[in-house]
Amino acid sequence: MERYLKRFEDHLTVERNLSPRTVEAYRRDLRQFQRFLQQPENTRSRVAGLEQVDLLLLRQYLARLHKSCGRTSVARKLSAIKMFFRFLVREGVLKDSPVDFLSTPRREHYLPKVLSAEQVSQLLDQSPPGQRLLMLRDLALFELTYSCGLRVGELTSLNVGAVNLENHQVRVLGKGGKERILPIGRQACSALSNYLTERGEPEDKAALFLNQRGGRLTARSVQRNLKKRLLQFNLPTDATPHALRHSFATHLLDAGADLRVIQELLGHASLSTTQKYTKVSFTHLTDVYDQCHPRSRKK
Repeated sequence: MERYLKRFEDHLTVERNLSPRTVEAYRRDLRQFQRFLQQPENTRSRVAGLEQVDLLLLRQYLARLHKSCGRTSVARKLSAIKMFFRFLVREGVLKDSPVDFLSTPRREHYLPKVLSAEQVSQLLDQSPPGQRLLMLRDLALFELTYSCGLRVGELTSLNVGAVNLENHQVRVLGKGGKERILPIGRQACSALSNYLTERGEPEDKAALFLNQRGGRLTARSVQRNLKKRLLQFNLPTDATPHALRHSFATHLLDAGADLRVIQELLGHASLSTTQKYTKVSFTHLTDVYDQCHPRSRKK
């Protein structure tokens, strides 16, 4: 199976031109499936090869996944396996794909976590104690995230040269290697300027956000730093960096921004992905209605 996995990764990278993060996600899901096939109870599939993977074995794998993963994760992992087996059929390694007979689990529908505008202001308008450079970095980090609605991966991959403070713009490389240029708000520009000045005006090719050791900041570190800041200001600690992205979209929508504009800013390929924010906004609308309408006011 190892050589087929390598060929499949090359196919995703070269022919499909998928981003390194997407290829890594496929690799991770398929390695998990490979480990399942190599377990002692699955000796039949390990010895005879991929042609012995059948519907029964796949259902056993799905049953195991359902014990530890949500339906969205199971659907993603199944999608990776389907694409891998279809690739094997296309390459003539297999005659048909047993995965095509499996139905994809329905994904959970959930409303994204959103901070209120007041909570965001509380998060960004206060200065916690600590080392000045790190304090300025975190403020610039979260100001930029909320100002532009960035994904955490987009944020950590930024170099200094991607930011144009004079024109209030940032150049972002999103999913699928798609580039978009976004406006940066005044307060985010100010926070970034203070941070870069404190760093001594680094060169354009340097990472925009650094850790204490001078390396590029990771997504895990961003999440850890945000949780620490939330604790300091007594804000909901279940909010993630992605919650700032959700808040960005929801607050724009609440203020009357067009859904197509929000789609462009977020870098969504499909408008249906952006439409989940209308549900969040409607929930907010219902809460306000219940509190304010004289015939529906909550006691």
